[in-house]
Amino acid sequence: MSVENVSAEGFARESLAVLQRITESARQDVARAAELIARCVRSDGVIQAFGTGHSQAIVLELAGRAGGLVPTNRLSIADLVLHGGDDPSVLDDPLLERRAGVAARLYDLAAPHREDLFVIISNSGVNSVIVEMALHAKEHGHRVLAITSLTHTRAVPAAHPSGKKLADLADVVLDNAAPRGDALLELPGGGAVCALSTLTGVMLVQMAVAEASAQLLAAGQRPPVYVSANVPGGFEGNLELEKRYAGRIRRTAS
Repeated sequence: MSVENVSAEGFARESLAVLQRITESARQDVARAAELIARCVRSDGVIQAFGTGHSQAIVLELAGRAGGLVPTNRLSIADLVLHGGDDPSVLDDPLLERRAGVAARLYDLAAPHREDLFVIISNSGVNSVIVEMALHAKEHGHRVLAITSLTHTRAVPAAHPSGKKLADLADVVLDNAAPRGDALLELPGGGAVCALSTLTGVMLVQMAVAEASAQLLAAGQRPPVYVSANVPGGFEGNLELEKRYAGRIRRTAS
């Protein structure tokens, strides 16, 4: 890649090309992901979304936002403090997401129902807490939808003692098409700049939600979706929709 590509125009051109490509290549996988989401909603399940680091941006895109499905719950390592009573200092550990037992604790704090769907996001797909969450979900009978970079995950070794990666455990995998290391624009002399996985992850999530909504409508069911709290009546209407999932979805300040 030439130096000229390291620019605003270069990133826009390269990233838009990837977005256009995945709208075609991921079509069948998006349809399969949508089936999982629609099935979860139809069975009164909750979509349990989990990611660490910058993958939390995709979690926020899915859980509890305007235009999104109401039965969604954000799982976070911070739940150890917010809901588990741990001292806030536990979050000072930069290796916390590699500690054994963390995902099992987060799962127990969420107390998911068997019909809940787990959507797990990780660009690398190898972090221990990510793989542990997928393993724990599968052991408890949940379906797992993964959003990951197959290019990256195939290029690095497994880190979990099981030897598994997120993609190995998922019922459906949405490939975010990010390069190894996530950054898109190569720099002269090595390295790269401008991460891609958030853009492509958001595209895949919203495509899957749109297709799931279409499937629900085709079955005669109106998708339970949030209205912006910043329009008249939005906040009150959302509270009414949330009553159906009382005690199962968390809506804390963020």
